[in-house]
Amino acid sequence: SKAKIHLFSIKNLHVGAANILKQDALSIGADLAVPRGTVVASEKYVDTLLIATTKQIEVLSRKELAQPFGLKELAHKLKSYLAVKDSGEAQIMGVLNANDDSFYAHSRFNPASALEKIILMIEEGAKIIDIGGVSSRPGSAPVDAEVELGRVKEIIDLILSEKLYTSTRFSIDTSTPKVAAYACECGFDIVNDIRGFESDELCVIAAQNGASAVVMHMQGSPKDMQENPSYDNLLSEVGLFFEERLEKAAHYGIKDVILDVGIGFGKTLEHNLSLINNLDHFKYLKSALLVGASRKSMIDKISPSSVEERLSGTLILHNRALENGASILRVHDVKEHYQAMKVFQALR
Repeated sequence: SKAKIHLFSIKNLHVGAANILKQDALSIGADLAVPRGTVVASEKYVDTLLIATTKQIEVLSRKELAQPFGLKELAHKLKSYLAVKDSGEAQIMGVLNANDDSFYAHSRFNPASALEKIILMIEEGAKIIDIGGVSSRPGSAPVDAEVELGRVKEIIDLILSEKLYTSTRFSIDTSTPKVAAYACECGFDIVNDIRGFESDELCVIAAQNGASAVVMHMQGSPKDMQENPSYDNLLSEVGLFFEERLEKAAHYGIKDVILDVGIGFGKTLEHNLSLINNLDHFKYLKSALLVGASRKSMIDKISPSSVEERLSGTLILHNRALENGASILRVHDVKEHYQAMKVFQALR
């Protein structure tokens, strides 16, 4: 607790609170970086950076409870960060696509080959298998509900008839209520929605079936999300989106929510790297965190490569995500990730 250093960006802090917090931080060996002119209150509100160890945050979160200018509320928020514990061993979510236009050809399967692939992924260590019938790659267009259901129905029926849901968890990758409802009726217990449960009907279906909800953040839609993604404050905006969706999920009675920062969905390379490097920022939401950077084009932007050549880059990105608190990795290469995860856990 005396060795780990935390950096907290505290925005729009009352200048009186900033001066009090600065002195309290200095008194225990921590510090608060403030803009020039703060000491003479040249601006009423300021953006600051708190630099402190875990132990110092514990002390500050008690001291500021008696202070004015909103410091009591800040103390409670700091305390909530310290209360978050590691989720333990992470899980691998294997990807299986039932469409012919997903960005990675080796993830595409028809019903005849899907069953064999599912059994193999279970043997290789997948705790969840995510099945979808619509590509969400940049520039992709929406698909009619009947067409989407037609693509995944036979695979879902095979999973049900073979009772594979007793061996691992199954997730349906869809934003379409009709598809989600059918999958849940057939043993699927996770609904993975790239649109972040924007649909009220999808919320009702997940709640009625007791399904977990994967809420992903996306700016825009797959068709236009990569045209010019921009944020005033990436972490704050994604965090606020998650807070709103968690409230909505609770309203509809969804018990378990998994948060996906949406790597590659309305983000530049810098946005993607920042989200992975700062994944632990979202721990305050006390939900499992999912990261899916598997073979994505951000790797090509760092080191030019084809989709087939991006496994090593994927493993590095997912390793950093594990370091920063990821609970679930959504991957195309289950066996390689299982081995990498075991080595990572041994190192810890």
